[in-house]
Amino acid sequence: MREPNTAGGPAVTPEADRRDSGRVPLELLVRDAALGGSFEPRRGNLALGGVYFDGLHPPAGSRFELRFILPGHGGEIRAVAEVLGVTREDERFGTHLRFVEIPLDAELAIARFLQQA
Repeated sequence: MREPNTAGGPAVTPEADRRDSGRVPLELLVRDAALGGSFEPRRGNLALGGVYFDGLHPPAGSRFELRFILPGHGGEIRAVAEVLGVTREDERFGTHLRFVEIPLDAELAIARFLQQA
């Protein structure tokens, strides 16, 4: 069962969690900008405007740096995303992110990829 985050981030309501495009599973490398350090692999999913992943801890900050390979795209996509909300499911925390800095060609590649998925 999903519960709103009580760790300081905004909650994601079912209305706010709706999106126009579907989500596709994807391997991500994520780094919490507030903590710095190395990128950590996360299994998540990709939508037109952002990504979702879960982990054992809620995010420390409000921004993440992301890296991922999109099938059919010529290289690694790098983006910065802000936390829209955090959900809790048992011991895990789901982090919902919205892209705030992403190259236009990467956005277009994501849109094409999602249309084909």
